[in-house]
Amino acid sequence: MTETTPSSEPSNTNSCCGPDAASFYAYLILRVWLGLRALVTGIEKFSATVTKEVAMEAEEGGFAIPGLVTEMKVKEYGFSHYHGVPEALYEKLAEEPLMPGFALSIYSGVLGYILIAVGVMILAGICSRLALLVSGLVWASLSVGLILLKQDAGIAWLGMHVALTVGALLLVKHNRFSVVEKY
Repeated sequence: MTETTPSSEPSNTNSCCGPDAASFYAYLILRVWLGLRALVTGIEKFSATVTKEVAMEAEEGGFAIPGLVTEMKVKEYGFSHYHGVPEALYEKLAEEPLMPGFALSIYSGVLGYILIAVGVMILAGICSRLALLVSGLVWASLSVGLILLKQDAGIAWLGMHVALTVGALLLVKHNRFSVVEKY
């Protein structure tokens, strides 16, 4: 009977995350960041700063003047505030000869919804490869508008989003938590 001795080499496996835990963690960090970035950006497409009238209250020891109101700016979310492409940017892009008006209108109409859907899909691990592909294409498409407007800082900023998405696509094979793995 042969006796087995424990190996002096450290184990290469992690019971939670498989043999390459570092790659899994790298993917997980990118997944969370890219998912939250898309989700929050999409939700912000439904926001607006509105002015509301607020009744003035008496401070401690002070007195109130009946009917005295002040205006306060507050951030509000709702479908009525939707703006896929901000109005000032939309007007500049509409003047560009390489930007077809009908395409800009459609793009602006669906951008927020696509960002929310992609963000949820990335975070939940639903068709991760497909969600990351769409996410990368959205960031690349946004850079086209900035290229037309010669906004170099914004182009570089969106280029980083594309690079992070490419990194996530290269690491997606290390994904351990997903709803639909095939895509």
